Amino acid sequence: MDRIGKLASQKAVVIFSKSSCCMSHAIKRLFYEQGVSPAVHELDEDSRGKEMEWDLMRLGCNPAVPAVFIGGKFVGSANTVMTLHLNGSLKKMLKDAGAMWL
Repeated sequence: MDRIGKLASQKAVVIFSKSSCCMSHAIKRLFYEQGVSPAVHELDEDSRGKEMEWDLMRLGCNPAVPAVFIGGKFVGSANTVMTLHLNGSLKKMLKDAGAMWL
């Protein structure tokens, strides 16, 4: 859990992902299209990826990826992020975290 917390606070937006996951790809693309440059950690390319996947599941992220952190706080997975985007509150969160300025 400590590793997740440290990595999650590295940048304004941090995404834990798997390179083969289509939902992870969609979420990363959503942030890039907003002009946000997130830190992305591909769990399937990390030697401790399986351990981090279990830690994310313990945080309540099921499935474990994509898991999005904004401002060091766990936001949720794809469904939560898409809901926030569609209702307009994602942009405010990103601005508050310093991930975007416009």
